[in-house]
Amino acid sequence: MTAIRWGILGSGNIARKFASDLRYVENAKLVAVGSRHRSTADAFAAEFKVRHKHNTYEALAENAEVDVIYIASPHAMHHAHTLMCLERKKAVLCEKALAINSKQVKEMIDLARKEKVFLMEALWTKFLPHYQKLQEILKEGILGEIKSFLVNFGFIPNIPVPQRLFDPALGGGTMLDIGIYNVFMALSVLGRPDDIEATMTPAITGIDEQCAVLFKYKNGALAQLFSSYTSNLATEADICGNKGRIRLTHRFYEPGTTIEFYPGRVDSKQVLTVPKEPGHGYHYEARHVGECLRMGLTESPVMRFADSLLLMETLDRIRKMAGIRYAEDN
Repeated sequence: MTAIRWGILGSGNIARKFASDLRYVENAKLVAVGSRHRSTADAFAAEFKVRHKHNTYEALAENAEVDVIYIASPHAMHHAHTLMCLERKKAVLCEKALAINSKQVKEMIDLARKEKVFLMEALWTKFLPHYQKLQEILKEGILGEIKSFLVNFGFIPNIPVPQRLFDPALGGGTMLDIGIYNVFMALSVLGRPDDIEATMTPAITGIDEQCAVLFKYKNGALAQLFSSYTSNLATEADICGNKGRIRLTHRFYEPGTTIEFYPGRVDSKQVLTVPKEPGHGYHYEARHVGECLRMGLTESPVMRFADSLLLMETLDRIRKMAGIRYAEDN
């Protein structure tokens, strides 16, 4: 089987984790990296033994030996970088959030369809074993009717604080960085909310350093979502039905979380077994992209365009209610 040849746009922390995990993907090969600076491209290429190192993103996108590009730049650049790659007929796996707003997401999807080139949002949690197990549990109905969903994600950034977290020009703020996981999980469990309430605490730069969100549903279900850069939170999720409760423990969005099932009262806990593989967890989505490309698909049947649009449209609704704005919204 012919290997899928990967390029990575960006050389930061998440790019390094993705590069490391490609070794666990069958018939996948990292062949190129693109960075804004020659020194960082050289260092990345040396660490991961990458043949092609480019000091411009355009050069990476024009490399004929690259089949698909993983975009690992800051949120505010995803739109432009994805369009650039698609215009050059390069398949794209773009890190979440796919863009800044739904207008940009629609433009990206429209171009992918026009060029007949594969595009997928890299929301890795959807491909992890514990998420798949959770979906099985929900379909089996052992929790009964879902009445509430509670989720939190928060941490105090280490010093020196990464610029992207608080800079509005880079899409900074908790909602697009970590709150997106809360929203994704709520949508996965309860679907599109009928009504949304949201409020935020602004940082000195104007972005949200804390955000509290309430999803309301016509059937009476509620979802409470909280994200923060001011507190180290439990970063757990509780899915509660009238027959039982599921808790995803610390780092609910990562493969290391544990699924706890409470069929009755709080003290009747069952820990559910989930298979795990070595690595950070990015290889699951990379493996899926390879499968899609081999089948000639231009859209993932798992992380569909409709899924990315719903996610971003919901984020837009939250930001509008909470007063979180970026230049791209004008």
